Amino acid sequence: MEVWTTGAASPRGIVKLARTVEENGWDGLAVVDSQNLSGDPYVSLAMAATVTERIGLATAVTNSVTRHAAATATAIASVQRVAEGRAVLGIGRGDSALAHLGRAPGRVGHFETYMRHLQAYLRGEAVPFDEIDIPLDVAPPMSDLHLHDAPTESRIAWIAGTEKVPVEVAATGPRVIGIGACHAERVMFTLGADPDRLAWGIEVARQARRAAGLEPDGVAYGAYINLACHDDIAAARDLVRGGLTTFARFNVMHGRTMGPWSEAARAALHTLVSNYDMNKHTQADSRQAGTLTESFIDHFAVVGTPEQCLEKLHALAGLGLDKIVIGGRLALSQNPDAPRAMELLEQQVLPGLR
Repeated sequence: MEVWTTGAASPRGIVKLARTVEENGWDGLAVVDSQNLSGDPYVSLAMAATVTERIGLATAVTNSVTRHAAATATAIASVQRVAEGRAVLGIGRGDSALAHLGRAPGRVGHFETYMRHLQAYLRGEAVPFDEIDIPLDVAPPMSDLHLHDAPTESRIAWIAGTEKVPVEVAATGPRVIGIGACHAERVMFTLGADPDRLAWGIEVARQARRAAGLEPDGVAYGAYINLACHDDIAAARDLVRGGLTTFARFNVMHGRTMGPWSEAARAALHTLVSNYDMNKHTQADSRQAGTLTESFIDHFAVVGTPEQCLEKLHALAGLGLDKIVIGGRLALSQNPDAPRAMELLEQQVLPGLR
């Protein structure tokens, strides 16, 4: 199982962070794409590529709204060239990047079309002009220019010869899980660390591939999880509390909870979303973080001693997950318990997974 960590898209800070991540044994580093809250992810990933040799480099995650599919494809393909084949594109429907533009996550139908176009661009294939959804009142048709000759389709010509960048879809609900299963190389579940929910997600993905006439086992599976390893369980819970609110909220974002949930967990999710303050997104001292109960944290996250964390992670690997991305970079936390948690994670949990 690959184990990745996350970080901010800081074009200068990423250099030190990337070196540290590689030196400390992680398999990859993923950066957020939230234009109002951090720097450009592709600039940051390219900078990280210049100071590392081994780790994978990814977005976690970009979205299908703030950039045209051609722009996203050319950006990550550029990183791929610099990183010599270590780039990964993580994508979802959007969260904070859209919230700071006054918008909710992109619509599922648009997301599926975007995924088809994105993968076509990354393979060096063409997208017909009549499928490109730039509003005509924003940019009129090229025919208005009365040119002697012009392109007849949209293609990234320079991408030929670049190793295809794998795409991973961050998914919670059945429709997006299905899109990821049929149009991406890996589905990255945002279902928490609950084995029952992850098993449900895998079966949803397999059913979607069967319905599309595809081999059920033709896609990889991973998960975004929140993890804190500490001798003091209360300290571990507090360390994941802020980041956990973000991933938990995805499971009730539109007011409905899908898949297997206990009644207590459903109630906790509805309390969380009704208290969510996007101005304190991911923060441990936020109003939403204070709503999380100990039992919810213990079930939805991975917390405890190194032995307890390893037991739960091995169980997730047994479901068929070959990758996890641990959300929330503990080393960046101001919590005094963070250094000890990071030490246990890097010196005992990561080697234990090898």
